Amino acid sequence: MRFQLTEDQRALRDGVRQLLARRFDADALRAAVRRPGRLDRALWRELGAAGFFALRLPEADGGVGLGLPEAVLAFEEAGRALLPGPLLATHLAAGAVPGAADGSVVVAAAGGGGTVEWLAEADVVRGDATGAVELRSVDPLTPLHRLPRGSGSAAADERAAARVPGPYTSPTGVPDASAAVLLTAAEQLGSAVRTCELAVQHARTREQFGRPIGAFQAVQHLCAGMLVRVEVARVAVYAAAVTADPVDVAAARLLADEAAVRGARDCLQVHGGMGFTWEAEVHLHLKRAWVRTHRTGGATESEEMLADALTAGTR
Repeated sequence: MRFQLTEDQRALRDGVRQLLARRFDADALRAAVRRPGRLDRALWRELGAAGFFALRLPEADGGVGLGLPEAVLAFEEAGRALLPGPLLATHLAAGAVPGAADGSVVVAAAGGGGTVEWLAEADVVRGDATGAVELRSVDPLTPLHRLPRGSGSAAADERAAARVPGPYTSPTGVPDASAAVLLTAAEQLGSAVRTCELAVQHARTREQFGRPIGAFQAVQHLCAGMLVRVEVARVAVYAAAVTADPVDVAAARLLADEAAVRGARDCLQVHGGMGFTWEAEVHLHLKRAWVRTHRTGGATESEEMLADALTAGTR
């Protein structure tokens, strides 16, 4: 049995990375920080034209016709680039909401506790079809994931009326809930990969006492620990994408959350005080990783699923 990516999968991963490098580079990231809560609709439509949202939609329905492993690769690259917007909700809605697949419609999702990522930019809000949308900010200090606060506004009422009931099972047979957990884990994995790269780059170039700080054992240990967590999470996420087993997905989510959050914190440690400044990219990864841990299938839910599986003797 082969566990390496196929040539087509590598081409897909490289293609998404090249697209994001061209359309969402460091300058575009800084521009997004300066205009919190605003979405680049042109980029969104370009992602739709490239098939990002329709990756798992059958070709007969106008999609790309790929599976969960390929979607994981695409979302890993999105997490690595800190691509803003309700990517997950729009991807999951590609088979249920007209216009979501090609990026002409932006779809947000009502999460637990009334949280809605990017509600102000959404054309449609998916979720429970009953009751009003109550807005709550998960992390108001994160410009790239600022969530509107308050309820009863005209925008909230309009989007509540445009809701699409859930959950929805994709044509590939993977339920929304399981796919949402795994694709969030993929974003976390991509973020962990990037923070590991940033830490190593800084350790090679930053000098103290006439030597690169990467020559010091304490910094080497931090970087090595980050790499180990990244590779363990990568194996778990890729395996869960193949099996689509809910227990495997829960384990992958826990490992990816840990790799993203601890990796960003260790990267901050490598950077020292400058890691907290606005010109550094790493603090954005840390805040985004914290926000993602609040999505469906986070630590508590995944831990409970694993505990149930263990006590039932299935693992």
